[in-house]
Amino acid sequence: MECARLNRYGLLSVTGADARDFLHAQLTNDIANLPDDRAALAGWCTAKGRLLASFLVIPSREGFLLQIARDLAPAVTKRLSMFVLRSKVKIADQSGAWAQYGIWDRDLRPSGVTWDGDVVTIPVDEGRFLRLGPADRLALPSSKPEEQWTLEEIRAGRPLISAATQDQFVPQMVNFENLGAINFQKGCYPGQEIVARAQYRGAVKRRLVHVRAPAGTELKPGQEFNGGVVVDSARSESGSEALAVMPV
Repeated sequence: MECARLNRYGLLSVTGADARDFLHAQLTNDIANLPDDRAALAGWCTAKGRLLASFLVIPSREGFLLQIARDLAPAVTKRLSMFVLRSKVKIADQSGAWAQYGIWDRDLRPSGVTWDGDVVTIPVDEGRFLRLGPADRLALPSSKPEEQWTLEEIRAGRPLISAATQDQFVPQMVNFENLGAINFQKGCYPGQEIVARAQYRGAVKRRLVHVRAPAGTELKPGQEFNGGVVVDSARSESGSEALAVMPV
């Protein structure tokens, strides 16, 4: 087993009797029917359908954990809490209290999201897993750099919305419908009409693609590149690799 401490991710907890219904009404994915042993990608949009954040939604015993870009966690916690109103929901930024690791282990084969006490393991793809837990109880020796995890996420085509790219893209621009992060049969959520219109009218003129840059060219989220915008980037053996939203 090899692992990397993941510092670029933050973590929100959403707890309370109405946590599932609340998230279902706010996010692009079907949280009402999300099984307890499955995690799901989802987006949170403005009323104009632009992504304020991308989440990995992880069911927990008390509600849900939301993995998010760390630089968005405080502001999103505050803004999302404004929509709680009278719902029995509590949203807290747990970024500093929880440790997050990327795991490479070909012999580890959990069937889904599994909990061992307060520590949760989430399959990502073949041989790769996330492991999250309270920082005072989860400490693993890091044998790989975090950037290796980022690079493999880029190669898998999974975007991470950060402060540099917030409020720029409708979900389809970052291929959320192909990643199973949008449910078009669920009820309303912020921006739902615009997201649906983009899907059924073919109005998306920019798309997420995997791009490479030669050595000496450093790509950063939010940077313009070849007529597009970089969403995520990492150094690779031959230079840099990135996910960028480019004109179709």
